[in-house]
Amino acid sequence: MADEGRIVVGTSSWADPGFVEEWYPRGLPPRDRLPWYAERFEAVEVNSTFYALPDRKTVARWAEITPNGFTFDVKLHRALSRHAAPVGSLPPELRDRASVGPRGRVVLDTALEQAMCAATLETVAPLVDAGKLATFLLQLSPAFEPRKHELDELRALVEALAPHPVAIELRHRAWVKPDRLEETLGWYEDAQAAWVAVDAPQGRAPTMMPPVDAATRSDIAYLRLHGRNVEGYMRGRSVAERFAWSYSDEELSELGTRARELASDASEVRMMFNNNRGSDAPVAAARMRELLASP
Repeated sequence: MADEGRIVVGTSSWADPGFVEEWYPRGLPPRDRLPWYAERFEAVEVNSTFYALPDRKTVARWAEITPNGFTFDVKLHRALSRHAAPVGSLPPELRDRASVGPRGRVVLDTALEQAMCAATLETVAPLVDAGKLATFLLQLSPAFEPRKHELDELRALVEALAPHPVAIELRHRAWVKPDRLEETLGWYEDAQAAWVAVDAPQGRAPTMMPPVDAATRSDIAYLRLHGRNVEGYMRGRSVAERFAWSYSDEELSELGTRARELASDASEVRMMFNNNRGSDAPVAAARMRELLASP
């Protein structure tokens, strides 16, 4: 039997407002939050990059203040993930080049996509140089669905960011219908993209993704935990309301089993908690690490 891969546990941000209010020590300065977080976990998703690319000096500081072995998954900009993006969210040098739709939103074309990929690589270079970039995370808009799009639309992006893995989270369940799942996962393998498996609220809504686990790359598998709050997901107005969930030990044990199964097919599993209400995510992540360490 092959050796089991490493399971790395973290959360989908270190600067979530709920963390600040409930998890970090009271009065801890903002600049000290990431080092404090990195003393307790080995990895984190960078959520702020979804909204705008940070200054390269900021990224260099992330690399400097985290210990050796700590790694980042950088969420790609909302324009690249086919979400609505205002022109002002683009790097200043790209704003005049961008086409704009009737509501003032960026129209993503091939040239802009390639330019945004290049700008992203330039921004995260300090993480690459420090050996601390694990993946790019592409969390697609639910509007990216099979009746309107093809997965091959994403191939140029994956290739532009190579050799860094791109983990792609689909958010429309039509991609994983029984008659399409094999084709979907086959595309991931062919494009060398990492499938993002999820734990999420379950229901019949198109945006409620079922738990489909797969390792489409041998080096990286990805598992994101969004909680199981069906009512909040359907009716919540804020992120905290939609993803509010406190995982029980029984649920965490189930998730640990899923992670271990993925680790039998990939050398590393990125297990990221996104149940963002107060301190739910870091508390669940810390308990998950304890459970994984137990015999």
